[in-house]
Parts: sequence; structure tokens; C-alpha cells
Amino acid sequence: MWMPRVILLIVGLNTVITLGSVVFGYLYLRPDKSAGVEHEQQAGEAPLVQDPENYVFYPVEKIVVNLRGEDREHYFVLDLALQGDAKQSVSAFKQADLLVRNAVVGSLSTLPFIQLRALSLIDLQSRLEADLRKSFSAKGLDIPFTSVLVSKMLVQ
Repeated sequence: MWMPRVILLIVGLNTVITLGSVVFGYLYLRPDKSAGVEHEQQAGEAPLVQDPENYVFYPVEKIVVNLRGEDREHYFVLDLALQGDAKQSVSAFKQADLLVRNAVVGSLSTLPFIQLRALSLIDLQSRLEADLRKSFSAKGLDIPFTSVLVSKMLVQ
């Protein structure tokens, strides 16, 4: 009769040890997020907080650029997203759509296919952003975006 009690005691002890190890693992082995904030503040840096509600994204879809290659013509298709302030109205982005398309086509169509193909995504985004800023400034228009993001890219 004492054997079922011993088995019950062992099963109960195993359950307590398992639950204890799960709680221990959760409390003591997880990364401490507050330590990273304290480390950043000690280093003299302001904590980087990006709230997605502070931004609005406006898509500019399917910009097609024809490129000359050595033996044939190529095409380059881009989908962009313009990142702006949440306070910025969507109508400002809609009005800028045609100018953005024109500036992107003008900027990229001058590049040879091989050179455009060799650009990294970050370089392409930087180039487009700089060219768009120049284009808006040349026309005396306010720049409705803070940055340009490439959301889709197809090179053929």
C-alpha cells in the first residue's frame, strides 16, 4: 500500500520541480529590457523610441523605367513608400505622386543597366531620396516626406 503513495509523492515532486524551473527560467534568464535603457542613458545617448503612430506611409506603386543594355533593353519596376509625418495630409502625398514618378524615372533612366543592377538597396534609396529632394526644391515645393523606402524592386 505504501508503493502507490511513493509514486504519487515522486510525481508530485517532479511537477513542483518542473514548475519551479519554468518560473526560474522565465524570471532570471530572460533578457532585462531596463538594463539596455540604463546602458544607453549612461553612455549619454537618448533612448531611440520610434512610435509607428508618428509616421504615415504613402505608396507610389509600379514605377517602370526602361534601361538600355548592351544587347537589349531592360526594365526596372519599383514600388516606393514615402514616409512622412503623421500630421502630414494624404492630399499632399497625392499631389506629389506625379512629381515623384517623374523624378524617379529621370534619375534612374540615365544610369546604365549594369550600374543600376549593382546598386545596393540602401544606395538606391539614398540616391532616390536625394534626387527627389533636389527635384522638389528646384520646383519650389515643400517636401512632404521624411524618407523614401523601396518596398518592391524588379529588375529584368
